[in-house]
Amino acid sequence: MSRPQVYFDRTDCDLDAFKALIAQPLPKDAVPRAAEVVARVPVYDMDVCGADLEDPEARRGLLAEWAWVLGEGPGVFVQRNAVPEPEVIDGVTALYTRVIADERAAGAGGADHFAASGANDRIWNSLQKLCLAEPALFVRYFGAPAIAAAAEAWLGPGFQMTAQVNLVRPGGAAQEAHRDYHLGFQTEETALSYPAHVHRLSPYLTLQGGIAHGPTPVESGPTQLLPWSQQFGPGYLAYRDPAFRAVFDEAAVQIPLEKGDALFFNPALFHAAGANRSADIQRLVNLMQVSSPFGRAMEALDRAAMARAIYPHLQRMVADGSLRPAQVAAAIACTAEGYPFPSNLDTDPPIGGLAPESQAALMTRALSEGQTPEDFSVALAAHGARRAP
Repeated sequence: MSRPQVYFDRTDCDLDAFKALIAQPLPKDAVPRAAEVVARVPVYDMDVCGADLEDPEARRGLLAEWAWVLGEGPGVFVQRNAVPEPEVIDGVTALYTRVIADERAAGAGGADHFAASGANDRIWNSLQKLCLAEPALFVRYFGAPAIAAAAEAWLGPGFQMTAQVNLVRPGGAAQEAHRDYHLGFQTEETALSYPAHVHRLSPYLTLQGGIAHGPTPVESGPTQLLPWSQQFGPGYLAYRDPAFRAVFDEAAVQIPLEKGDALFFNPALFHAAGANRSADIQRLVNLMQVSSPFGRAMEALDRAAMARAIYPHLQRMVADGSLRPAQVAAAIACTAEGYPFPSNLDTDPPIGGLAPESQAALMTRALSEGQTPEDFSVALAAHGARRAP
């Protein structure tokens, strides 16, 4: 009996198979609740579909259609007028504009990772910053039933909402094609170490979205999207390949948005923010990163305390040769937090890579550098402080 493939490698990145996959059409009758299909992307008029969200049976049908679109369909859909009150959008925009100015003045602005210096601005944790600064405005903005319904369609109830503002000024550069969180934030080497079923699972753990805070015509650089590309199994490897990026550059589509519109897509969809070639459009989008409630351990552990407790013993046993490197790695993996997220990206940014340093990586580095237990304890405390909200 033949075994299924357990790991992807670069030889699985079949360009012809990818081209055939992304060439699929989207007949209008496949998305009957959509108002229209634009460049194979279904567009839903929430002034019409909003009524479906109030009826349990109709709501289930609409959410089922969105789930199909995100998974087996083109991987992306648009909600027109998802946040229906323009004055609410304007109020949130004004607040975020002040936050950007304040963070720039304090030297703490979250520079966007793909733009030329000074071209863009990013606000990390825009969700909490809006909530604490303007709670009533937050309720009216994130109290949009369309937004919550989109998240529930993919992740089910109990989802965890986060958001980050991206402001792209005229001249802001485009991104390269990529996939997103979780595996999309790992290096190729790390992605190769995960079995194929994890590559397939990763897209089911998050949903990407964005709320437009003003008109975003094509010249302002709305997100470039490659419908159906989320279905390509080894895509977390392929998106880094110049040949696949060339296909993306040729075949990607952009959907203009209006103030209050929302875009949602599978995080495995090949996508990239477009270049802002306009003369005067400040493209402000509140990006949503919505997470599954199931990515949680059963018990709450004080892993920092555990790391401090075993560090001197690891150091001693490494020095006397009683532990092999594999044993050291296993002990660290079962003790320290091995994943760098969630973190406070204002104070713990991903310097020199796609993610901050994890607790386990810090512990490994401290051992390799010969840090004393006291120095490691100080470094561990500083690491925890940077990550605190």
